[in-house]
Parts: sequence; C-alpha cells; structure tokens
Amino acid sequence: MTARLPVFPLGTVLFPGLVLPLHIFEERYRALIRDLVQLPEGAAREFGVVAIQAGWEVAPTAPDGRPVPGGGEVTLHEVGCTAELRQVTELPDGGFDIVTVGRRRFRIAEVDRSAAYLTAEVEWLPEPGGADEAAELLAARVISVFRQYLGLIRPEQQEISEQLPEDPTVLSHLVAATAALTVEDRQRLLAIDDTTTRLRTELRLLNREAALLRQVRAVPVPLEELASPPTPN
Repeated sequence: MTARLPVFPLGTVLFPGLVLPLHIFEERYRALIRDLVQLPEGAAREFGVVAIQAGWEVAPTAPDGRPVPGGGEVTLHEVGCTAELRQVTELPDGGFDIVTVGRRRFRIAEVDRSAAYLTAEVEWLPEPGGADEAAELLAARVISVFRQYLGLIRPEQQEISEQLPEDPTVLSHLVAATAALTVEDRQRLLAIDDTTTRLRTELRLLNREAALLRQVRAVPVPLEELASPPTPN
C-alpha cells in the first residue's frame, strides 16, 4: 500500500513514539504546516521526516532573502518516519513552533520536487505485532546494558534508567533515539523491520559504545544534543 506524503528533510532520525519539537522558519515549510492545519477535522495531520544523506536542511538564499534557484537540493535516505502534529504555535513573524510525535515508518518510492515543498510516494513498512519470546529475552538484556551505558554517559541522570519501557518494540525505538549514535547507525536501526533484529543490533552497538567510553574515559557530546533531542511519548 502506498501513499503520498509531504516530506521534511532533517539532519536527524525520527522513530515511532518519540517526540520531536521543531521551529519552522523557512517559507516552504511554513506552507507545509499551514496546509496541514487547514486539513478537515479527522484528517491525518502528518508529514514524513527523512534523514539527509547529502546536502543541507536549510536552502541557500540570495542577499535579498529569496531562495537561490536550484539551491537546497538534498539526497535523502530511503526510510523515514511520519511526524504527527500534536501542537502548533504560530509566531508573530509567521513561523511556527510545533510539537510532533513519530507515528509510522515508510520507504520512499519516488520524490516529487515540483511543489513548494518536497512530497514523496511512500510504501508503509510493517510493524511487529503480538508477543515474541526472543524479543522479550533480548529486551531484558538491552535494558541491563543500556542502564550501564547511561551510567557512563549521564551519571547525574540515573532516573532516566528507571523509566525504561518494558515493551520490546517501544524500548527498541527509545534506545535508538536516545543513545549517542551516528545518524548512519540510527538510520540502519530505523530501517530494520523486526524488533528482535533491532534489539540485537542495539545490543552490539551499546556494547561497542560502552567499551569505547571505558577505554577513553571521556564522554562524547553528539551534535544533535545541542538541539532539542527526541523524548519518549
């Protein structure tokens, strides 16, 4: 099953169930938000968030403030996640502060660059359903290793480790969004269709990161933490 979505390229990866606040200042994305707000009651107010593979989030502009023709083109990863509008605050300058929540994963089939903002034909990706014994066992191991990892990277925030979800799929998305991973690592995790494989991959990544932290005895600060990070819904 396919659908057409407006697409918002970002330098980060959104996961289902995670909160993503955004400040909308470019005119093309202001138009996107206005279009979503004007949809009839009950319609899905969502757009696709896709991590940028090459290029820039913000289109270059001329000295007069107008977009440069042909500028701002980006290469996108294939797999993204829809962001559902939960809160919209219009600002005096015409921009918006919005709060969104990741909803469902998709794979881009075709990108259309002819409109004011990007749209894409997308295929919805499957989500696991029902209990999975292997996932439950892996979730317990991931929780244990993730708590150790958080103790190394955020020793002053121990309360975070006490609030980890028990649902394996929810846990897998939270770990992927919270750990100090590269965009490429997060993108690979988002593209995995089954929870068991995602948790197994996260276990390997967490062990790798924890070993590096112990070895260098230094805490890296990823660039995305300079902005507002996603938080569990």
